[in-house]
Amino acid sequence: MISEILSHTPVYVWAILAFLLLRGVLALRERDITVTRMTIIPAVMLVLALQSIASRFGVDSPAMAAWLVATAAMALQRRSFGASRVKAGLQPGSLRIGGSWTPLLLMVTIFVIKYAMAIVLAVQPQLARGAVFSMTVCGLLGLCTGYFLGQLARDIAAARRLGGQGSAGATPASADLA
Repeated sequence: MISEILSHTPVYVWAILAFLLLRGVLALRERDITVTRMTIIPAVMLVLALQSIASRFGVDSPAMAAWLVATAAMALQRRSFGASRVKAGLQPGSLRIGGSWTPLLLMVTIFVIKYAMAIVLAVQPQLARGAVFSMTVCGLLGLCTGYFLGQLARDIAAARRLGGQGSAGATPASADLA
């Protein structure tokens, strides 16, 4: 059964996994980045989550509501209580982001949830109409998406506070925030 599932998985799914693993491994090390580049992964995760939920369950479904509530709750928690990962970068207009395992773990978690959801719905499509299944899956996806968005908001706020305090004569990072 597992070999059949794996063999029927489209090649693009493995390309997405490879991309997510690459981005996650890159996030393990401290690096300089602009605010614009810092927004890419959270934006991609947001778009993929919305597209997936809208196409499988509908925009006006309880699943979308569960995703929105979970996303908002986790984003608020990360924004309010999370630690910022940024400090002034070495290059003008850049920020130094601390390395972390969290992006890799979250991206793999999102991939696994979406892959498992696709398998379950391929085997038992009637579950897509079930509120418990759809709200649980979408709530879990919302927590992951909210983490990314809340951390991004926390890091952008920290970048704005840095202003012109960069090392090596860095200019205010907030110039890239507009």
